[in-house]
Amino acid sequence: MSIRDWPVAERPRERLLKWGAGALSDAELLAIFLRTGVAGKSAVDLARELLQQFGGLRPLLQADLTRFSQPLGLGPAKFALLQAVLEMGRRHLAEQLQRESALESPQAVRDYLKARLRHEPHEVFAGLFLDSKHRVLAFERLFEGSIDAAAVYPRQVLKRALAHNAAALIITHNHPSGVAEPSEADRQLTVRLRDALAIIDVRLLDHFVVGDGEPLSLAERGWL
Repeated sequence: MSIRDWPVAERPRERLLKWGAGALSDAELLAIFLRTGVAGKSAVDLARELLQQFGGLRPLLQADLTRFSQPLGLGPAKFALLQAVLEMGRRHLAEQLQRESALESPQAVRDYLKARLRHEPHEVFAGLFLDSKHRVLAFERLFEGSIDAAAVYPRQVLKRALAHNAAALIITHNHPSGVAEPSEADRQLTVRLRDALAIIDVRLLDHFVVGDGEPLSLAERGWL
């Protein structure tokens, strides 16, 4: 049965308009993105099948063009549309941080860092450079490593902070394993960078570790 033949109260688009996107399941949200199904399957049926094939929404959103295009009904046009939607989401989060103080919007910082790093298959170390009012000047990927390590050079971090004329900095890196618990090496690196940045009057505000859940703050742990 086509979704158009469903009761109005059960149609994903109508449910979204009435209750908001948060009220919809992953399959319903994906069905709205897909717009149409295939022969013998509604958009919701196709969405459920795709989620099962990929193992969930996140692996589907992270798939490259080749992997994304394998299932029936998906191709370069849908992939391009999806990438555009994801990038608009990242830019929306970035603009929010540019207007507000990072210290006054901790959840916005977490959401932005998740959008930038959680999908990475290898470890990435990055910096969120801030002005004197703690508004974002730039986000920059600084170092990349293997699946479990990235070499971080304080000298390069200081160089980039000066280049952005930053007054403060939030550093972040991801754990591809999905476990956001910081290691002893993470804690030692944080202290080294804090002390090095203090020499050039740049304050290190926090170090976030991005995993599968909410990014973990070393400052909130009292380790900064």
